Amino acid sequence: MISRRDLLMAGAALAAVVALRGLVWPVRAVAGEAFEITRTDAEWRALLGEDRYRVLREEGTEPPFSSALDNEKRNGVFHCAGCELPVYSSDAKYDSGTGWPSFWQALPGAIGTREDDTLFVTRTECHCRRCGGHLGHIFDDGPPPTGKRHCINGLALSFVPETA
Repeated sequence: MISRRDLLMAGAALAAVVALRGLVWPVRAVAGEAFEITRTDAEWRALLGEDRYRVLREEGTEPPFSSALDNEKRNGVFHCAGCELPVYSSDAKYDSGTGWPSFWQALPGAIGTREDDTLFVTRTECHCRRCGGHLGHIFDDGPPPTGKRHCINGLALSFVPETA
């Protein structure tokens, strides 16, 4: 029989694995996958800073409700913070209530996807198609017309407002 202590220890170990997930596993290239923009780890760190590097290059996740971009309401375009490729339009942004910027679709040809089974469940990871930077994940609980929720780290994005 499993004791309460054993159950708590197993939960703590799982939480540690999840917490370390974004700290120790770098962006993984899938066989045959190549990106237009490549840099060394040192170059990415210098360009991005530690927090953005952790999200974009090590597939980390920022804390929910920590990004000002979650509340960004102006018209404009969200770009990959790694290479400035336009990836999402403000026209597709909505408030999902999850604490991360959410979109119901990406700009055409802007993102790539791959299967992600790192948290004992299969999800769809999305990344910048040009530099491979990890953006977030796509879920099937979004609004019409796509029914998709692109749950994106604000640290993975920069916002360029529309000029009048």
